Amino acid sequence: MLDKIPNDKEMTDLLGQPLYNVWTELCQLIDTKYDMDTLWNKGYREWVYEYKYRRGGKTLCTLFAKENCIGFMIIFGKDERVKFDAGRENYSEDVQKIYDEATTYHDGKWIMFNPVDTSMFNDFSQLLGIKRRPNRK
Repeated sequence: MLDKIPNDKEMTDLLGQPLYNVWTELCQLIDTKYDMDTLWNKGYREWVYEYKYRRGGKTLCTLFAKENCIGFMIIFGKDERVKFDAGRENYSEDVQKIYDEATTYHDGKWIMFNPVDTSMFNDFSQLLGIKRRPNRK
């Protein structure tokens, strides 16, 4: 847990206005579809902040922030990878490439995206749907 959650100005200063807009739109996308607990934390490795969406002890996804960069991570277990592979033609080539290059660990495939705009948000929405059905109307 962070002692102090960053405010809008601090996030804008860190990311820059265009990426801060992408960050807020991605959060809005998730927030409109999912009723989740959120958790701010100190980022790991080179990241300054980590913003996790969780519910019932399970993580839906994690957003990361560092200077002029956003990270969007989703971890797929075995069953979720099967679902992705069954419908992989429904995803952009960029998403398929990032998925294929992601490292698979004992606890799942860790897929990290570094969005610079909203062009992959449709794909992100579908990926989140594999992880968990939306629980907001």
